[in-house]
Amino acid sequence: MAETASTSPGHVEDGETRRDFLLMTTGAVGAIGVVLAVWPFVDSMNPAADTLALASTGVDISAIEVGQAITVMWRGKPVFIRHRTETEITEAEEVPLDDLPDPQADEARIEKPEWLVIIGVCTHLGCIPLGQKPSEPKGEFGGWFCPCHGSHYDTSGRIRKGPAPLNLPVPPYEFTDESTIMIG
Repeated sequence: MAETASTSPGHVEDGETRRDFLLMTTGAVGAIGVVLAVWPFVDSMNPAADTLALASTGVDISAIEVGQAITVMWRGKPVFIRHRTETEITEAEEVPLDDLPDPQADEARIEKPEWLVIIGVCTHLGCIPLGQKPSEPKGEFGGWFCPCHGSHYDTSGRIRKGPAPLNLPVPPYEFTDESTIMIG
């Protein structure tokens, strides 16, 4: 009798080869489909464009006179930039660290002595301290005063008196040139 096509050795190999090809192709198409379906969810976890825009802020400090201060926003927080006077620098450098509730030397908080850059949020309950404008009270130590609960900060942004447990934080920043600070 003649052999049937299903039992011929060449036909079995052709069937397995075709089946393997179909399985691999179906698997590859399925994997690509899963990646395409999952990608929008993964991509949604990336920061939004407006958030990335706030990640760093360039500030022109060329117009800030000695003794003046400005407030800029960075990541939704006020950042105080003060062009310190020689007196403010001297006072900040001469404070004994033992007198500070949160001991930190002035030189550890600055890049250039004449410029102080700090986040202007009280470390007690998140209020914004006064002292940026010439007409506002600067507290007992010439820096900032938080009237909500009576915290006093010095000319280096260090807590000196009151319930605030920590110094005003220093954001990451660098001088990109003599008249520009990049915060963030």
